[in-house]
Amino acid sequence: MTKVIECIANFSEGRNAATVGEIARAIASSGSDVLDVSSDADHHRTVITFSGDENTIAEGTVRGIQKAAELIDLTGHRGQHPRIGATDVVPFVPLRHATMEDCVKVAHAVGERVGNELGLPVYLYEFAATRPERRNLADVRRGEYEALREKITQDQWKPDYGPASVGTAGAVAIGARKPLLAFNVYLDTTDVNIAKAIAKSIRESSGGLPYVKALGLFVNGRAQVSMNLVNFQVTGLFPVVEAIRQQAEAHGVKIERSEVVGLLPQQAVQDALMDYLKLPREVGGWTIEQRLGRASGNYAPIQFE
Repeated sequence: MTKVIECIANFSEGRNAATVGEIARAIASSGSDVLDVSSDADHHRTVITFSGDENTIAEGTVRGIQKAAELIDLTGHRGQHPRIGATDVVPFVPLRHATMEDCVKVAHAVGERVGNELGLPVYLYEFAATRPERRNLADVRRGEYEALREKITQDQWKPDYGPASVGTAGAVAIGARKPLLAFNVYLDTTDVNIAKAIAKSIRESSGGLPYVKALGLFVNGRAQVSMNLVNFQVTGLFPVVEAIRQQAEAHGVKIERSEVVGLLPQQAVQDALMDYLKLPREVGGWTIEQRLGRASGNYAPIQFE
């Protein structure tokens, strides 16, 4: 059975469609399936989601990183989202017939190639981390590109692969992780301090909801609560939106809309609907499409551990 691994590569370019197109084409030239391209001008960031087996996903990732290094100069890059590199972060996620161990192996193989062949510093994070203090991506990225140019010379910040120096393409964080929901909520206000206060109240590091990372940003003319839900089976979409709604009302504002960056597992959407409707989460499937697919043999849901 062919293993399927997903890569959700984040590039520090969200305004130049031609550049984004070249990176996407470089990835696709490996035989990887490009599933989604999501760009945001305020974040100045693009997320390209693609999939393949161990070999094609690795080759597509290296080609994408190489193209980004050629086209993106971080010395003039300014955006709302934290970043350390032209290719900022590259996580691998096991989908069908693949394990986390498979993804860790791919992360190390890609990291070695990026360091040796492309000459870029690489930091391994999450399940691929070689040091406990680098497991959390936020710790790796703290201070961003500007701070990394100085601290990379320190022993504790020596890269896992590649040179201990930073050029115009910066460094790359490469990891293996479980599915993550990149989810943003816009408030009907321009007051970014409200978004920052709400983000602080809901994120795990400040005593909020477990497995929630959050920032308050100003995006598209609105205050935005920008989030990563790193374990949606513990804290999913519905409790997060409810917490933000309650906090927003306390500040005298409302939720205007939300958005997904990249793709969501179907299970995350189904869980949110079940929670909202207060229906039991039955494994058997509750839609006509699921039952028809199961009967015809064409429906093959991804099972998450």
